[in-house]
Amino acid sequence: MASIAIKTFVGLRQSSPESHLAKPLPAQTHHRKLRIAAAKTSPKVTGRNLRVAIIGGGPAGGAAAETLAKGGIEAFLIERKMDNCKPCGGAIPLCMVGEFDLPLDIIDRRVTKMKMISPSNVAVDIGQTLKPHEYIGMVRREVLDAYLRERAAAAGAAVINGLFLKMDKPTSKTAPYTLHYTGYDGKTGGAGSKQTLEVDAVIGADGANSRVAKSIGAGDYEYAIAFQERIKIPDDKMKYYEDLAEMYVGDDVSPDFYGWVFPKCDHVAVGTGTVTHKGDIKKYQSATRLRARDKILGGKIIRVEAHPIPEHPRPKRLADRVALVGDAAGYVTKCSGEGIYFAAKSGRMCAEAIVEGSENGKRMVEEGDLRKYLEKWDTTYWPTYKVLDVLQKVFYRSNPAREAFVEMCADEYVQKMTFDSYLYKKVAPGNPLEDLKLAVNTIGSLVRANALRREMDKLSV
Repeated sequence: MASIAIKTFVGLRQSSPESHLAKPLPAQTHHRKLRIAAAKTSPKVTGRNLRVAIIGGGPAGGAAAETLAKGGIEAFLIERKMDNCKPCGGAIPLCMVGEFDLPLDIIDRRVTKMKMISPSNVAVDIGQTLKPHEYIGMVRREVLDAYLRERAAAAGAAVINGLFLKMDKPTSKTAPYTLHYTGYDGKTGGAGSKQTLEVDAVIGADGANSRVAKSIGAGDYEYAIAFQERIKIPDDKMKYYEDLAEMYVGDDVSPDFYGWVFPKCDHVAVGTGTVTHKGDIKKYQSATRLRARDKILGGKIIRVEAHPIPEHPRPKRLADRVALVGDAAGYVTKCSGEGIYFAAKSGRMCAEAIVEGSENGKRMVEEGDLRKYLEKWDTTYWPTYKVLDVLQKVFYRSNPAREAFVEMCADEYVQKMTFDSYLYKKVAPGNPLEDLKLAVNTIGSLVRANALRREMDKLSV
């Protein structure tokens, strides 16, 4: 499969040398050299290389499969829906474009302006601190996912159109996992055919409803329901969203999240989500459309999508030679609901741990090898998840608190710190004096929010 040519994906426009929005990325992928750290006791694999199955072909699975194949592993990626259109806002940080060498023509829009809109429809413009070359990329998941899978196939991974059913666990430390799946090859009709595959390790990248997670007893987690409509709007209204995204907060659009209008190639994605009131999701979606009605007037709904989104990591993400990544592991941030970058990053990190632990596919891996991925992940990203968890609990709890949140977003220092951290996935170094001013302003906003809530409570009596 290494000879498969990757087709060009067309987004908003064809890439051209004259594009002033972003500079072309290097054609070659530059991965850091992997440090070999195989356990001395792990036996060598004889007559073949290590075999690893990746269940799920989203960003996590695609990134894992490519990394494994390039590292000398026999990689098998199993995905049921090759044209999957997950209800996802589709925002990716600038660093992902560089880290994963994404071609510019799969990015539909380059957002440089955002509006945060409060429950009382006070709008704050965000993005004033962005540099000329900085932007938030907007992608369609069916385009991004397909590109990453094809790149994995070009690297040597076997991409299988199939539905994973279950797996039989090994009977010894070196015995294989036997995977059972329904294969769809176009020859057996819609029903498919029952197939089995023996592998040495498994990466579960099969989303919030992960069957791999269930098979290892990974435990449950709270999840949100995301609901999204793709709406084709008139060209003059699409012009408004050319480089602009909107986020709406308020009890009307979600009691614990936000509503969004994100631009795509020739339409907008309008959606919302909730953990606490899943049964009311359509009501919140209607309210989101209502809040944006003047800007999407005359639009036609061309697609409706809904999907569960994890709210926190699973209690267990690893068992023997099976590891979870992406949504299957629960890697979606609170407050922002971001998951694409963390999915791809976790898939790559897990695959790197397997490549290192197996000496590029020459030795059997053990649980300790895969655990290095978890240790590295938690050390790198756990603080980010905790901070965003606190922000959601503080500012999404009531409409007055949301008003305070939007008020804070108007501060230029807040915008700079937020965008620097989001775009590059590194904690931006702060200015002590500005941090102190921010703390005072935050307290002031919360005090005003609490005062407003008390007044509203009086009116409701």
